[in-house]
Amino acid sequence: MSKYPVTYQHIHTCKQSGARLGIVHTPHGSFETPVFMPVGTAATVKGMTPRDLKEIGANIILSNTYHLYLRPSDELVAEAGGLHKFMNWDRSILTDSGGFQVFSLNTLRKITEEGVAFRSHIDGSSHLFTPEKVMSIENNLGADIIMAFDECAPYPAERSYIDDSLLRTTRWLERCINSHERSNEQALFGIIQGGMYKDLRIKSTKQITSYDLPGYAIGGLSVGEPAGLMYEMLEHVTPLMPFDKPRYLMGVGTPDYLIEGAIRGIDMFDCVLPTRIARNGTVMTSKGRVIIRDAKYSKDFTPLDAECDCYTCRNFTRAYIRHLFKNDEILALNLATLHNLKFLLDLMAKIRQSIKEDRLLDFKNEFYEKYGYSK
Repeated sequence: MSKYPVTYQHIHTCKQSGARLGIVHTPHGSFETPVFMPVGTAATVKGMTPRDLKEIGANIILSNTYHLYLRPSDELVAEAGGLHKFMNWDRSILTDSGGFQVFSLNTLRKITEEGVAFRSHIDGSSHLFTPEKVMSIENNLGADIIMAFDECAPYPAERSYIDDSLLRTTRWLERCINSHERSNEQALFGIIQGGMYKDLRIKSTKQITSYDLPGYAIGGLSVGEPAGLMYEMLEHVTPLMPFDKPRYLMGVGTPDYLIEGAIRGIDMFDCVLPTRIARNGTVMTSKGRVIIRDAKYSKDFTPLDAECDCYTCRNFTRAYIRHLFKNDEILALNLATLHNLKFLLDLMAKIRQSIKEDRLLDFKNEFYEKYGYSK
């Protein structure tokens, strides 16, 4: 019996790429990795019912500590019986720490050793997030996997700032560990920082993984840096991460990043991208992105993607979905979101199958050629 509520079971390493196939077990079921986690910021994946999410094969979703703390409040969610009961989702949930959102407020926040003082983006009210406060909120929310409160440094940033920031993240992790009151039910993951400096990334990785935790995340990437720089940072970090724990790359969700991340040993990914672009009328297909509002689709009576078997592609045409968007129909958001999420979940299934067959690099080349990426 593991001492952790969440464990990683390694299944296979791809002989061609070094990517990992595994299973993560949580108190609310298991999911195969590499996995993409749809983001349900305010305890809902926008435009999707829990039934929709199950039908497309989602076994874990992400929710946001900052947003739920402000509305409806973590106390109310606790009163409802926790996030799973509140939103009627009986599979796994991960909550982020709110760090990224608080640091994104820029002019509305102030960082000290104690924590981050900030003003709500909703009503301007004053709040203070400390590691202890964030643990209390995440304990109330009751997700299976909870993230430590970290300092998410901007890009680009001075080396001295990044060094100070990663040390603060380590000190805050220790405070999170000491104030986490439900460690038998909720798995706390530490977050590796270090900006775009190889030696600082290595330093942070060694510091964060020196704490015996059920899993570890890599933060502060996919924040506007060139893709090659992100891949380089991953290549320095993942070999130093424990083999028997899940590795989570935060905020990444384009097909190329998912494939390249898996090749570099990442197990878990999340991003608002597929749901956000869907609401703007952009869909992912096996041949690249399609902006469905474009006039050229007005008489296109084919599905969004002929290779996709989601509910949207089985039942509706591009012309119809364009019509829904042009008329601001709510159904447009549901159909496009469902398709984009299914597309990415299917991509992850293909990545897992390719790892199993020791051919992930071949799959990458085939996918890139079709999707329109340059290799």
